[in-house]
Amino acid sequence: MDPVLLFLDIDGTLLPFGGGPYPTYEPAVPLPEAVAGHPLLNRVDPALGTRLLSLGCAPVWATTWMDDANACLSPWLGLPRLPFVDWPDPDPDDDGGPAGPHWKTRPLVSWAAGRPFVWVDDEITEADRVWVAAHHPSRALLHRVDHQAGLTERDFEVLEEWLGECRGDIRSAGPARSPYRRPHG
Repeated sequence: MDPVLLFLDIDGTLLPFGGGPYPTYEPAVPLPEAVAGHPLLNRVDPALGTRLLSLGCAPVWATTWMDDANACLSPWLGLPRLPFVDWPDPDPDDDGGPAGPHWKTRPLVSWAAGRPFVWVDDEITEADRVWVAAHHPSRALLHRVDHQAGLTERDFEVLEEWLGECRGDIRSAGPARSPYRRPHG
């Protein structure tokens, strides 16, 4: 069974903003000069990398940083090179409207291709949850992170609880059962 996908935003999720002052961190390992000189990386706790990997998911960058996340953030967090969502060009006829889903929602569901996923982002709304529930055949947790704090221990507790339930359901479903939809948070 493929691991649950973990779609990771950066700005406001791993990299807090809009509040402050923020704690600052030192890198856990020596970094390439281009990475070490990034002016905001020291707001990102390098221990988050180990914490994210401990979830047992397949992490995917879901950020406008795209492959720059691998160049800057992966070394800082001690993560391997991760796949990233290559965002499609905006569709001028489908802006979602003010009450519609976030522009990332449809591409993430497409990228997941029916697999269970967790999406952590600071811009998730109820419109995204409703759209995913209607268009994604498997479980999904869309977890909104407070942009001023970034990922916290409480966020990890929510993710771990959901993943435990999800994995229990997947194991009990067995390979012969079709995907099912369950409520998500």
